[in-house]
Amino acid sequence: MQLRHDQLGSHLQKGLRSLYTVWGDEPLLTQEACDALRAAARQAGYAERQVHTVAVAHFNWSGLIGASQAMSLFSDRQIIEIRIPSGKPGKDGSEALQRYCQSLSDDVLTIVQLPRLDRQQQQSGWFTALDASGVSIRIDPIERRALPLWLAQRLGAQGQRVQGGEAGQDTLAFFADRIEGNLLAAHQEIQKLALLYPPGELTFDQVESAVLNVARYDVFKLGEAVLAGQVARALRMLDGLRAEGEAAVLVHWTLAEDLRALKRTLDAVNGGRPLPLALREARVWGTKERLFERALPLFTENALAQLLHAAQICDGLIKGLKHPDWPLEPWDGLKRLVLMALQSTSVAPGATRGRAVVVPPRLALHA
Repeated sequence: MQLRHDQLGSHLQKGLRSLYTVWGDEPLLTQEACDALRAAARQAGYAERQVHTVAVAHFNWSGLIGASQAMSLFSDRQIIEIRIPSGKPGKDGSEALQRYCQSLSDDVLTIVQLPRLDRQQQQSGWFTALDASGVSIRIDPIERRALPLWLAQRLGAQGQRVQGGEAGQDTLAFFADRIEGNLLAAHQEIQKLALLYPPGELTFDQVESAVLNVARYDVFKLGEAVLAGQVARALRMLDGLRAEGEAAVLVHWTLAEDLRALKRTLDAVNGGRPLPLALREARVWGTKERLFERALPLFTENALAQLLHAAQICDGLIKGLKHPDWPLEPWDGLKRLVLMALQSTSVAPGATRGRAVVVPPRLALHA
């Protein structure tokens, strides 16, 4: 049985299962899900708790299984938490987890914590056994477009709200920009607002004066912002990645991979392939698939060729090679590459390019 994080509360009102697997890379939501499970367990009479962290190759799996079977000798109901930070239990761990799932007891509540898992890990025997024997709670990050609503809900839970209309939307957008990619810090900033101001309406000035700039940027989200034509966000993320000390080579690789995938997809479509098939062959999935569908009609073969050439120049800049028409600093070169891509993607689909370009054509040449 699989649940989203926001479905856990209603599920717990119907009673507890013996096994829960919480997996994902969002620390705040993972912590809140596990806290909710522990609170429900305490109310149901689970009095003792053991935590086992699989942090070494020679973890005592047989001891864990024995502990789960012997718990009832000391207490009516127990909680066992199994934390696997790497998401890789190994061969012995895989076999042990599958045996563990075969001997679940109503007197033992098991909580397994895992990081984000790739497709291969989700199809493994040990994870399939966990999923089939209990409840899997997948913790997905809150996407940027969903952050304003998430913030409004969190403020509402403590009796606060932003102004109505456009002013309130601007406040939430400002708040989201300051905490993007860092929900733990967002949680702290929301709590700070509860301490600084009474319940009721918050103005933009109150939020601006209280909220710190604690955003953390994901290099892969930069590519999504470029494909979506989000000029201000893409440039803000690029500056943020640079300030955070991200490797320029990783930023370049991410942008270049998207450009190469666009070129492969465009070539396939021009060769008569249906777009869905072309995207699959280019290994474009999920959110990127929708962004590619939006961005692809905005590129010509010549524009993509120029961008790939620019990406090649950026690769040289990162490796210490100079180019007479490009800046010496690799990050300045990456900024020019981003601006060049945004000249195409910032055009609204169906609009006339000459009138809908948000980034001036000369801007990329002088960045």
